[in-house]
Amino acid sequence: MTDPLTLALDDPRLWVALALGALLLVMVLAIRAANRAARLAQPLAQLNARVQALGEGQERLSGGLHHVTEAQLQSQTAMLELMERRLAEVQGHMSESLHGTARRTAHSLGELQERLKAIDRAQENISRLSGDVLSLQDILSNKQTRGAFGEIQLTDIVTKALPADSFTLQATLSNGRRADCLIHMPEPPGPIVIDAKFPLEAYEALQKSEMGDSRTRAAQAFRLSVRKHLRDIASRYIIEGETADSALMFLPSEAVYAELHANHPEVVREGFNLRVWIVSPTTCMATLNTLRAVLKDARMREQAGAIRRELALLNTDVERLGTRVENLDRHFGQAAKDVAEIRISADKAGQRARRLDNFDFEDRRGDTVVPLPRNS
Repeated sequence: MTDPLTLALDDPRLWVALALGALLLVMVLAIRAANRAARLAQPLAQLNARVQALGEGQERLSGGLHHVTEAQLQSQTAMLELMERRLAEVQGHMSESLHGTARRTAHSLGELQERLKAIDRAQENISRLSGDVLSLQDILSNKQTRGAFGEIQLTDIVTKALPADSFTLQATLSNGRRADCLIHMPEPPGPIVIDAKFPLEAYEALQKSEMGDSRTRAAQAFRLSVRKHLRDIASRYIIEGETADSALMFLPSEAVYAELHANHPEVVREGFNLRVWIVSPTTCMATLNTLRAVLKDARMREQAGAIRRELALLNTDVERLGTRVENLDRHFGQAAKDVAEIRISADKAGQRARRLDNFDFEDRRGDTVVPLPRNS
């Protein structure tokens, strides 16, 4: 009987057992290799997962950078469009303001020039008035003037004593009477008439008369003649609302004037009552000199009033010009402020563009590296 522990080499069971043992050994080795491969594959899988996460992070970062770049380009485009519109608006506003201000300034300067021309004309009138008016000394030095008679003498005296536009010779009044001379005085007293048609016949008869009744009658005739002439002047040349309330009776001789005041004072007083003033060549010159002073003063007041009015208008124009200059300065200041703000916006946009161009994935709050997001 064969020992159960002893197997012949040709026993099939031996080979089956060996085959089973080898298979078992192979299976054990395979399991061990699989376990070792599994232990080695786990870090590789983790590494692959991390590499995949890193790739996904890079893709997201690339997409974010692309989005940021597109947003920045859109922002820059919008900023440039805004800047262009703002610049166009500022330029249009400045152009309109400058055009309107230039037009108003030119208008104001034109008005100023007109005011200055008016003032120059007023000054020329004053200078011409001063040059046309003669002094009393120049008039008294003319012996031919003192020796002339009647209308010729009066014309010569008035022409030399007064400016040409201050009197009218042989002026016709509203009642049809013709005055030898009408002096255009301002109100009051108004235009004054000078009459030179004094009859010398009565005075010559008085000078030729002898003492006694003949001289008395000649003196009476002289007084009557003078009184009639005074009344005629008062009734013909004193017109209410047209002339002054007085007139002048010109006596062509100093002797006639002296005769009246020396020997016939009642006639002179009657002339006072009638408001007819008797003048001789000498007193006429003095009277005209006084009238000339009054006329000059009135005209100078008139010219001074015109100058004051023009100066007031000039002051108004200067104030208006100053206001417009202030408005122009304010417009320039606003334009400069807008340009400065646009320059600041452009600088900021440029800084942002350079920052994106030099982007180094660093946190702007410090020097630490921004970590990539991890997948859980």
